[in-house]
Amino acid sequence: MNKFKRIFFFLLLIICCCQSFAADSVFVRQVLIKGNIRTKDKIILREVGVHPGDSLNKATLIEVLENDRRKIVNTNLFITVNIAVVDISESVIDIEIEVKERLYFVAFPVFYLADRNFNEWWYEHKRDLRRTIYGVYSKHSNLTGNNDQLKLRAEFGFVPNFEVAYSTPYLDKDLTKRISVGVLYVMNKTMAYRTWQDKLQFVQSETKQRERLYIYSVFSQRKGFYQSQQLELSYTKVQIGDTVAVLNPDYLLNAQQKQNYFLASYAYIYDKRDNRQYALGGYYASFQASKYGLLPSDNINVFSLAAGFTQYFSLGKKFYANYSVRGRLSFPKKQPFLQTLGLGYRNDLVRGYELYVIDGQRYGLIKTNLKYQLFNRTFDLKRYLKIKQFNTFPLAAYLNSFADVGYVKNEFSGLNNSRLANKIIAGAGVGLDVVTFYNVVGRINYSLNGLGERRVFFAVTRDF
Repeated sequence: MNKFKRIFFFLLLIICCCQSFAADSVFVRQVLIKGNIRTKDKIILREVGVHPGDSLNKATLIEVLENDRRKIVNTNLFITVNIAVVDISESVIDIEIEVKERLYFVAFPVFYLADRNFNEWWYEHKRDLRRTIYGVYSKHSNLTGNNDQLKLRAEFGFVPNFEVAYSTPYLDKDLTKRISVGVLYVMNKTMAYRTWQDKLQFVQSETKQRERLYIYSVFSQRKGFYQSQQLELSYTKVQIGDTVAVLNPDYLLNAQQKQNYFLASYAYIYDKRDNRQYALGGYYASFQASKYGLLPSDNINVFSLAAGFTQYFSLGKKFYANYSVRGRLSFPKKQPFLQTLGLGYRNDLVRGYELYVIDGQRYGLIKTNLKYQLFNRTFDLKRYLKIKQFNTFPLAAYLNSFADVGYVKNEFSGLNNSRLANKIIAGAGVGLDVVTFYNVVGRINYSLNGLGERRVFFAVTRDF
């Protein structure tokens, strides 16, 4: 008899637990999408972890849907994304996803600086307007509604260049694999041929000093929502003039005037930022391995490894912080100047040293930020603008303080009389970040570096 009592109470306990679970959960009847005129439903649903038939805990429902909303935002296909819950009954709901699409096709004249950054042009080249590039840029970010991209670029001026590129729709039913192909041609008359005391030195000429042809293909694959990997196979042909080869025999090594090579590069990315445009939470990790020169006929042989990790987090009361750790190794020690990358390119720099380029075969970099949100608002301009892609205007501003530390190892620092290689450098400062729509971030920083230099630096970045 005791045995049957135990079985009875065990079954009763299971029934009570099931009833309690049912009371605390809701059943998803369907997921509806509104507002997508061009974008296919499957491209949006690819980012959504909630599916019809799922049972969701009421206590975590809002958090789950907010994570899905952020993933849709990070496709960069939409200006705004909203997810709402429609109650059908006490335990059954519908999920409604409403999006406002971006202006996918853009074609406009371009005018920008040829230098590494605005500050180099402003301080080092005395705001010389001859160092500008102008032309036409056009891009369709969602050509067939499957998040495929077509880019055309024709630019003239200081550095003429022409590019055609296309990223295919996803190649598989799971929407994880795609291929990008492109061709880029660049021609220089005036160009940087070396660094001296950690500053780029330029040769000026009325004749062509460098030509570069770059043909590339990139296979990419997404794994889940946050992981992706890329495999690039490309061919590059570079030819320089006699003047550059004489001024810097190490530009392509051994006073060569031609460089032809195939490249293979693998990259892995784990991106769990809340917003790729201007992250305040989450983290980003990356790893890349590249081999320059695959065939015996290639006249370069360089191997590089690069990795980085960045974490963003909230401190509460509108305070946010983030830190980033990055590094790069490359072999052998003796490399062409063209492939020797230290600190000073792209965003790999110690702030306060924007005017410097520190060549080297290896480097490490730590960057830290503390931010305070002044405001974050979205303005509805429907009354004034009828074009829906522009009548929603998000605007946010953040006070920012920062401190960076870096180190570059240069095996041949005497060749360019470097003052900053092979030593720890540091910079710190305060600034203001302004974030608005279409991925535009404007920055103004006041920095102090280890050389005792104090300057105001500007930057405007945009993720196309």
